[in-house]
Amino acid sequence: MLYQLYEMQRAMVEPFADFALAASKLYSTPHSALSQVPMAQRLAAGFNLVYRLGKDYEKPEFNLHSVDVDGVDVTIRERVEIDKPFCELRRFKRFSDDPATLQAMLSQPVVLIVAPLSGHYATLLRDTVQSMLGGHKVYITDWKNARTVPLSEGEFHLDDYVNYVQEFIRYLQERYGQCHVVSVCQPTVPVLAAVSLMASRGETPPLSMTMMGGPIDARRSPTAVNNLAETRSYEWFENNVIYEVPPNYPGAGRRVYPGFLQYSGFVAMNPDRHAKSHYDYFKDLIKGDDASAEHHRKFYDEYNAVLDMDADYYLETIATVFQEYKLVHGTWDVRSPEGKIERVRPQDIRGAALFTIEGELDDISGAGQTRAAHDLCTGIDADQRKHLEVQGAGHYGIFSGRRWREVVYPQVRDFILAHQPDSATAASAAGHAPSVSEDAADAVAPAATHADKTAAANALDSATSHAAAHGAHRTAKGHHHGNAGAPETGRHPRKIKT
Repeated sequence: MLYQLYEMQRAMVEPFADFALAASKLYSTPHSALSQVPMAQRLAAGFNLVYRLGKDYEKPEFNLHSVDVDGVDVTIRERVEIDKPFCELRRFKRFSDDPATLQAMLSQPVVLIVAPLSGHYATLLRDTVQSMLGGHKVYITDWKNARTVPLSEGEFHLDDYVNYVQEFIRYLQERYGQCHVVSVCQPTVPVLAAVSLMASRGETPPLSMTMMGGPIDARRSPTAVNNLAETRSYEWFENNVIYEVPPNYPGAGRRVYPGFLQYSGFVAMNPDRHAKSHYDYFKDLIKGDDASAEHHRKFYDEYNAVLDMDADYYLETIATVFQEYKLVHGTWDVRSPEGKIERVRPQDIRGAALFTIEGELDDISGAGQTRAAHDLCTGIDADQRKHLEVQGAGHYGIFSGRRWREVVYPQVRDFILAHQPDSATAASAAGHAPSVSEDAADAVAPAATHADKTAAANALDSATSHAAAHGAHRTAKGHHHGNAGAPETGRHPRKIKT
């Protein structure tokens, strides 16, 4: 019933939010007579704040249309590689007609970024993706809002999350020969489980696992999030935060942990900070500080956009990760898509390097929670492990913002490169060499023979020479990060993909 009441309240507020936006424009537009009345700027700022507090925040776009690769602007095109009922594997395909840039990109590592399914959309990792696109082939898990998934698609459990990750890793391994995995916050646990299960079966693990700010062992340095999970029973969560999706959504009748409840929890952790931020935004509008006001809008456009989580997945995560600590106790069993029950054994992982990252001031995943992965992965050699504590960084600072770009990302990049063997690079390049347009299929499989790889290399040389002979040019002109709309498609027939 609470969900229906929320929807009713949202429907009632929406017209007032629209009115506030119109009033704000009337009082701020120079050509409007109302902009000349006393206190017009304050009235415009006040109405604008009311609008932003009352508006509905939809899923943001990544809006990554180009990226700098060694001083060359490279065009980005998003596309969905795998479409699962509850998740899309999204690829950021890069295009360039600069021969040297193309050659460099073909040899770069393949990275699967596993985004958290814990309230916000995968676009929360936009800064992570943008940084990594300069030196990696990037894929990301883009989790769907459970209220948009019809009941006919079935349930979604924590086991399904683990199985999704394994499927995505196998897909990249088959396509490129190998891959690296980066998990941020919540997915560190299911990613470790997924790789553990692959290792126990004798499958090839990813070349490296980078785990950032996740609750591998939530008993260490417990935060407010951990304390809530410990002091409330499983039944309490089921009875107090789980509701059915109203009939006005495709997922009508699905049991979910609604996004609006999650958002209330986010704000309740730091209410004073959010109140001050909104007041500062009001003052910035009055002063005409457009840069600060735009920074506020961008942050809250992302922060206020939340999704519903399937109830089974959410409740099982609470029990497995925060109450029973099954991963660290060695008691976690996962059901495979075939129905087989398998025990998660991180000690079976060999051949995959491990990099854990924590923020000194992280109030979501406390100190030591992510580092605990080293204690579990005893089969990984000591020289294949690394840990980083980012001084002065909170939870978001380890994957977004200045500290991420200047402190964390360079070390992540170097760690991945240090564990990228020449054979994996060759296989990756071989799988892409024949492609000379954005529509061409990859013609060489990762497991190609030496002769096949030689032929692929010759094809690359031919394509590169052809581009150079016809005056290959850089593609930066006309593409900007902030442009709205669909990704570029078909405008550059001579661009070669990577």
